[in-house]
Amino acid sequence: MVEQLGSRIGSAIKRERTAAGLTVSELARRAGISKATVSQLESGGGNPSVETLWALGDALGVPFARLVDETPEPVTLIRAADAPRISSANSSYVAALLSASPPNARRDIYLVHVEPGSPKSSLPHTRGTVEHVILMTGTALVGPAASPLAMSPGDYLCYPGDAPHIFDAQDEGTTAVLISEIR
Repeated sequence: MVEQLGSRIGSAIKRERTAAGLTVSELARRAGISKATVSQLESGGGNPSVETLWALGDALGVPFARLVDETPEPVTLIRAADAPRISSANSSYVAALLSASPPNARRDIYLVHVEPGSPKSSLPHTRGTVEHVILMTGTALVGPAASPLAMSPGDYLCYPGDAPHIFDAQDEGTTAVLISEIR
């Protein structure tokens, strides 16, 4: 599964980079990562973090999901154990893309698993990004980095994703559905 995901990510990065008319060096510069990392990812190698994929998506002007998701079938069932998981490099935060935004829509749906410890701090995403979170299990502080809000199971929160934001699990086994949309 990891090899398949790596190949899919590599193909998507190369496809989007080529469509944007960028060289590997220019993409690396814009994303703030090394040229070697971009080359390794494009060849299907490496294990990119959520932060690396967001940086590449932002540099390419595409949603993170376009670098991860497969072309959807008319009916899609993703078993929890089979969801393609991508971990954060800086915290115990794992995101599984459940549904990428189709070409004429601008939203992605994730299932996230977060453990207490280092909070998942995110830099601003593409301008106009709004995030919606529905907490499923555990408790967490979520939202704008300067003023996160306490959430309990079943709570819904909407906040600007184009400003610094945070997800700080307070309990083990915290899970949430995150919907990222660009307005």
